[in-house]
Amino acid sequence: MLTLEEIRRKKEEYRYTARQLAKLSGVPLGTLQKVLGGATKSPRYETLQALSAVFEGTNGHRRISYLEETNEQKQGLLCVRETEAVREPVMLSPRIAVNWHSYDRQGTYTLEDYLALPEDQRVELIDGVIYDMGSPTASHQLISGEIYRQISNYIHDHKGSCVPLIAPTDVQLDCDNRTIVEPDVMIVCDRSRISRSRVFGAPDFVLEVLSPSTRNKDIFVKGAKYMNAGIREYWMVDPGKKTVMTYEFHSAEDTDIHLYTFDEKVPAAIYHGDLVIDFKEIAEYISFIPET
Repeated sequence: MLTLEEIRRKKEEYRYTARQLAKLSGVPLGTLQKVLGGATKSPRYETLQALSAVFEGTNGHRRISYLEETNEQKQGLLCVRETEAVREPVMLSPRIAVNWHSYDRQGTYTLEDYLALPEDQRVELIDGVIYDMGSPTASHQLISGEIYRQISNYIHDHKGSCVPLIAPTDVQLDCDNRTIVEPDVMIVCDRSRISRSRVFGAPDFVLEVLSPSTRNKDIFVKGAKYMNAGIREYWMVDPGKKTVMTYEFHSAEDTDIHLYTFDEKVPAAIYHGDLVIDFKEIAEYISFIPET
């Protein structure tokens, strides 16, 4: 974690305004101004951790942000197209989201671009690549909601300290500016990772409900990201095949993989099998929804 002086120095190096840094870190602007201005002599650990997370993992790469609020930005979306020599502001209609399908900058998008999107534009940012997220189906929402309910009830009944969360909740998975994901359901046991705006770093448990539009991304792209980020357990729920694939990551070379059906109860490894999700009950719960 960076010291307060290092945070001040990096803020100037990257030319962030206080407002930009507040948006990126989730620290309230007033709190941030007091901390950076020296009015707060002993900032809270969580505040320094959130500010550090904005800069850590950048490998010294210099990012220059031009997302300061302007009158033009309030009327539309200000996107900044950066090259080594040219930084060209591009104004877009507030009714028209960025056309990520053009792939003109895929691989180079950052958290600043993600935060500049309209609030109703749901995407994920993975290694600088933007992935559109289609509207979830009713069965998708019911499944993820019921799993979240069972997990939440278990933690509450056992007075656990871990925190269950459900989408849409942003996760800055690698604590850098190139990846933001929205797991369908997750469990975070280190509460200091949770800020007002997002989760910093890897949750302990992540679950994705597969859909035709996100299937390959969830299996191949996000599966690898979750493992490399240090997530302890990853579940993929496939409503079409009525299966649940679970991964318990011990290391890159040591992973326990299990396949279950919707007729079974699936144990959560992070709770040593004591927490069990009843998928037969869930299947009956959503049985009124047509499969096609």
